[in-house]
Amino acid sequence: MSQEKYIAAIEIGSSKITVAIGRAGSGGRLSIVAVEQEHMVECVCHGVIHNVEETAAIVNRLIARIERRTGVAPRKLKYAYVGLAGRSLRNVPREVARNLPEDTEITEEILNNLQSDALHSHIDSSLEVIEAVPATYHVNKVETRSAIGTFGSSIRVHYQLIAARPLLRKHLERVVRDKVGVSIAGLVVTPLAVADLILSPEEKRLGCMLVDLGAETTTVAIYRGGGLRYLAVLPMGGRNITTDITTLNVLEERAEEIKTTSGCAIAGDNPSSLNLDGVKLSDVSNLVVARAEEIVANIIEQVNYAGIQDMQLPGGIITIGGGFNLNRLTELLKRKSNLPVRRGALPSSVTVEDTKAPTYEIIEVAAIMNAGNKITAPDCLEIPVKEELPVGDYVEEEADEEEKPRKRRRDDEGRKRSTFFSNLSGKLASWWGDTSDDDDDDSEFN
Repeated sequence: MSQEKYIAAIEIGSSKITVAIGRAGSGGRLSIVAVEQEHMVECVCHGVIHNVEETAAIVNRLIARIERRTGVAPRKLKYAYVGLAGRSLRNVPREVARNLPEDTEITEEILNNLQSDALHSHIDSSLEVIEAVPATYHVNKVETRSAIGTFGSSIRVHYQLIAARPLLRKHLERVVRDKVGVSIAGLVVTPLAVADLILSPEEKRLGCMLVDLGAETTTVAIYRGGGLRYLAVLPMGGRNITTDITTLNVLEERAEEIKTTSGCAIAGDNPSSLNLDGVKLSDVSNLVVARAEEIVANIIEQVNYAGIQDMQLPGGIITIGGGFNLNRLTELLKRKSNLPVRRGALPSSVTVEDTKAPTYEIIEVAAIMNAGNKITAPDCLEIPVKEELPVGDYVEEEADEEEKPRKRRRDDEGRKRSTFFSNLSGKLASWWGDTSDDDDDDSEFN
């Protein structure tokens, strides 16, 4: 029987940090055994870590807690897959072509070389290429979804380069690797990992839009023909609505509570005249509706930026993220887009053993774990080796315990011998006492 393999994931978002540990099963199955989260503000802004020290302190606390959990202890976290997402993340289309000898078989090595060329493409100097995702293949000008095993004299691959500002990656490495001391098994582009986990192959082929509405960012990924066509991160999210409510002279914590309990993305036919602790619900409604409509309008506009039409997305819109917990926001998106909308959920291949973890809050971290669920992946946990005492000391300690009577007898005999020699020494000193004056006199001449 093979040993169980554990996968650890860390997701650092704008409103919360999550550490999770899963157990890999057969057939690519994954069981999430423990999840620890901590909500925070100001450490991360629009997905970019601003305060490395405070972020590292939170991650350390979460790791300490999760290592004590049942199903994890006494194991310690050694490796982790870390999610990468943030405001500067985007796609950059790039095409790479190569002429080949007549009737050449397209192999994995050829595709790897083409991907390497794509990864080293020259793009905006303010960005770095993180990943090259193949969208379409053309062998002898004929499009195919699987190029390996085909034959031709030329191949052309259309890639979507996933790029971001270098600071996004560097700060993740500074926190996890340098400050926390956990080795990074892999940096995972979170929206791509989520798409691989919750979108069906049919939805990707037909055309669909994945929308992750977080606290400060909204990530939009559009798929068509089985591959990624567009990726963008909008600098707006659920916290924008909360901030708007604070203009009614309430603190952010209270504004968040009002949004959760009384906010609605669609205005009612009869405006409420109620007053909630000095806050008019009609004022709350005006603010929430205006901001919700702005967010939805920006989401829908991404279809135009992607250069496609609504009718090319029959797979509809799949939504995740805490921002969609706002009352009737999903309904507003459906009305404005005229597309089917469904809420994303974990597939049956992923089970959650940690019952206190809300499923909608852990989709992203589960996707990061799932991306690391490969045969070649390292075991992220290790059982610490107990420090053993030197063999000599250990044997002596055991022997003392077993031979106490004999040890006491040896000590008594030693004390008797010491007393005998002490008495003998005293008698000799007394007998030679008359010579002591000679010694003192001799000392005067030395």
